[in-house]
Amino acid sequence: MASTGTRNGRSFSKSLFAGNIEQDLIFPYPEASAEERETLKLLLESVREFARDHVDSAEIDAKGEIPREVLQGLAELGLFGMSVPEEYGGYGFSITAYNRVFEEIAGIDASLAVTLGGHQSIGLKALLLHGTEEQKKKYLPKLASGEWLAAFALTEPGAGSDAAGIQSYAEPQKDGSFVLNGNKIWITNGGLANFFTVFAKTPVGPDGEKKITAFIVTRDMEGFSSGKEEEKLGIHGSSTTELTFDNVKIPRENVIGELGRGFKVAMEVLNSGRLGLAAGSVGGMKRLLQLSTEHAKNRKQFGQPIAKFEMIQEKISRMAVDTFVAESMVYLTTGLMDRGGVDYSIESAMCKVFASEALWRAANEAMQIAGGIGYSKEYPYERALRDSRINLIFEGTNEIMRLFIALSGMQEHGEYLKRVGKALQNPLSELGVLTDYALHRIKDRVSTERLNGVHEALNEEVSKFEEYSKQLHLSAEKALSRFRKKIIEQEFLLHRLADMAIDLYGMAAVISRVDGLLKQEGVKKAQRELTLARTFCEEAWRRIRRNARQVETNIDPWRRHIASSTYESNGYDFDLYN
Repeated sequence: MASTGTRNGRSFSKSLFAGNIEQDLIFPYPEASAEERETLKLLLESVREFARDHVDSAEIDAKGEIPREVLQGLAELGLFGMSVPEEYGGYGFSITAYNRVFEEIAGIDASLAVTLGGHQSIGLKALLLHGTEEQKKKYLPKLASGEWLAAFALTEPGAGSDAAGIQSYAEPQKDGSFVLNGNKIWITNGGLANFFTVFAKTPVGPDGEKKITAFIVTRDMEGFSSGKEEEKLGIHGSSTTELTFDNVKIPRENVIGELGRGFKVAMEVLNSGRLGLAAGSVGGMKRLLQLSTEHAKNRKQFGQPIAKFEMIQEKISRMAVDTFVAESMVYLTTGLMDRGGVDYSIESAMCKVFASEALWRAANEAMQIAGGIGYSKEYPYERALRDSRINLIFEGTNEIMRLFIALSGMQEHGEYLKRVGKALQNPLSELGVLTDYALHRIKDRVSTERLNGVHEALNEEVSKFEEYSKQLHLSAEKALSRFRKKIIEQEFLLHRLADMAIDLYGMAAVISRVDGLLKQEGVKKAQRELTLARTFCEEAWRRIRRNARQVETNIDPWRRHIASSTYESNGYDFDLYN
């Protein structure tokens, strides 16, 4: 199994915020071993064959459930234990291999992907990362075989994005057990799972401070119940329910990790799970691109296929570029995870934001290319539109993810500036700190970090990446110097910094990927991939430049005023004829 640490070790994106390019983290672009490629090829062929014969997405959507025989078939293929080590009955796949299969499932059916992801990307992940050997031996074989499904229970009526605000409470008992009371909502696999990773507050330490702890809860425990299935916009075949815990007695041996460290466990699980969501989005995009190109080539208007019209070509090309970039970002990040000892927390959030929004755009464009038939339930386009929307909300809304990306990226540099500020109060005793800061300022102004040894066909893209990596660092420093502790309140600004970082990571991913292809195959064979990379980089650096300019000069006060006045009037009160 690959390392699963997230917050320890070097971080490519945090280094970008600090003005450094850690090239060795992203070059060469990661590749699966020949043995893993062969295993993946065989499994993917089996998945496709099974789907052709047994998966009817229209029926799953209409009936609102996945047939039991379909779930059983996936279990027989071993898909419920892909990331589980072989000694517990799983495949022991790398992060890369797991996400590639997950991508395939998502391209077949979104409800299947959500069910599988709820089980494996997050449901059993805490057990895998922090469980004891006894816990793993007891539960992982059943989970890997598909005999049991898993679910991840964090969200509550009053605690969505603010996970630290959960109210479920586990009261310690004299015998070492806990009695759990509370409710969870919007729990994927809630009506199907037997194994639940549940987060609740417990008293910790001599003062009894209430902190979050992770627990194993099983369906057979007295006092546990799951509610009715939620009626959702999309992903109809997936199970989503409320969970209720009414004096559920949990043995001490069912604590996952340390008491009071559950928040860290939850965040680590979600960092990993977000990457599965991003990989699934790539699978959905590939399917939509296939549907759209087939329709564009076959649908004729004005005597020729609509594929000939430039407005359709613009849509197809944008979908293709987005798919290529999202795929490049996802598998660069899985490579970081598989190598171990790398902090990939920001990168997984970036992948989630970029890929989920790219899928939403693709679903919208695919429906537009399809025209009238796209709005009909006889065709898959409207289902894809409904199914894809949840990804912008799942596992941390994209708004929260952007705040996380920007604030986490600036955290270390903010601490450094804080030290400089303290040093200025007593400059003679802190001369070393101030000298270091002065040298950094000179370096920031006169030098630029470089990407070395990249294929010459990518010279322009490399140059823009270097230039705007420096711009991200300078923009972040300006923001920190101006707002200091209040930076957390500047969401317009944080949004821009996050988008700059996402675009830079996308540029880095495609440059690394295409550099490898160019060196292996030459410019002629890799021309299509080179054009895809160039197109994205050309648009990305212009977005970064615009966002950088708006760090200091913007219309944010106007937006605040409009929002405030709209809140006061409870909506729009400018009816022209009233």
